[in-house]
Amino acid sequence: MSASSKQQEAEESDHNPQVVVTPTGATHSIRHDRSLWRDLTAYWILGLCNNYGYVVMLSAAHDIIAQFNDEPEVGDGEAAGTGRECHLVSTGAILLADVLPSLFVKILMPFFPFWVNTRIGIAVACSAAGFLFVGFANAEWMALLGVIITSASSGIGETTFLAYSSRFNKNVISTWSSGTGGAGVIGSLSYATLRSLEFSPRDTMLIMLIFPAIEACAFWLLLRRPQVLPVTTVESTEELISDDKPLVGFKEKLSYIKHLFKYMIPLCLVYFFEYFINQGLFELVYFENIFLDKASQYRWLNVDYQIGVFISRSSVNIFQLNKIWLMSVFQFINVIYFLTEVIWFYTPTIWIVFVIVLWEGLLGGGAYVNTFYRMSKEIAPGRQQFAMSMVVQSDSYGIALAGFLAIPVHNAICGLPAAVRSVVW
Repeated sequence: MSASSKQQEAEESDHNPQVVVTPTGATHSIRHDRSLWRDLTAYWILGLCNNYGYVVMLSAAHDIIAQFNDEPEVGDGEAAGTGRECHLVSTGAILLADVLPSLFVKILMPFFPFWVNTRIGIAVACSAAGFLFVGFANAEWMALLGVIITSASSGIGETTFLAYSSRFNKNVISTWSSGTGGAGVIGSLSYATLRSLEFSPRDTMLIMLIFPAIEACAFWLLLRRPQVLPVTTVESTEELISDDKPLVGFKEKLSYIKHLFKYMIPLCLVYFFEYFINQGLFELVYFENIFLDKASQYRWLNVDYQIGVFISRSSVNIFQLNKIWLMSVFQFINVIYFLTEVIWFYTPTIWIVFVIVLWEGLLGGGAYVNTFYRMSKEIAPGRQQFAMSMVVQSDSYGIALAGFLAIPVHNAICGLPAAVRSVVW
């Protein structure tokens, strides 16, 4: 390439500082990218909007079902005469309704054509439809269908946005993860706030239709389009290192999955332990005669957890941890603590529980963001798109398993004699 051609290319890069992708999937980095903020901001908003509906449906689960059930709520423990106050069904059942459709979508999406605009169009439409179905539901099946559609929308969006991130600066992984963490805090607090202001469940869902609209604007208006440039550094694909070649065909993709287990298994375990605590044990933690009633304790423990997730998912540019398996060990220790606590009630103050729950959220969010950030550095650009869309399934596997296990464990604990908290600070 002549000197004049190089100078012309540099000048064009300054005027159009987009991220570019070669046909092999490799990104072409541009040093002076003055509009990078658009991609980073867009991915934060996309992470927020994509997970917002999922969080709101979990927050609204009780209201969604209660509006079709006029019978008073009776605890399993009370019915059995044990004195424990328990819900008839663990929140693990609600979790399964909100996560299984997303998991099903995540399993299928990596093997479908990567038509990004079509995928995101479907995700946005499903997100809006989910809010409308729940808001205008006149039967329980209709409300549950809205939850299922919202879950599917989240699955389509997550697999697509993470796979698409391979074409941008690797720091979009950080802002995406931060946005998904923000969805937990903003989603739970916004729903609780609107309900406390005496908005009906229907009006609340209609107000939240603004989030699918924001998601569409962030993707099609704010996020820049990667440019495809011809390959000039190699003459044929055969000259590429075999590990850098893009994956072609179902069989080749399937055989590559085993190389992703080192990312998938630790992430799956962290989320399995995490959601087993949240959906099977949280609601059994109870402190009598304090400034919060039982319902408020459960609600604020969840907010505390979401704050921990948000902090850790926003921290990857400050602190990285490659040993994700270590987080799964720490999360298992948390399981042991909560399991023994709900059986024997030995913690003297709820403030200790708040600290441990915050730690639990930090571990879960940290495992998520560090896994994908590590992949953005270790996996060849040509294979990142498929790898991201496969590994993103891992947390859903863990969450689904936790939901199945949480139900019988919850019911077994509810059948135990009521414990008495002997030491109180």
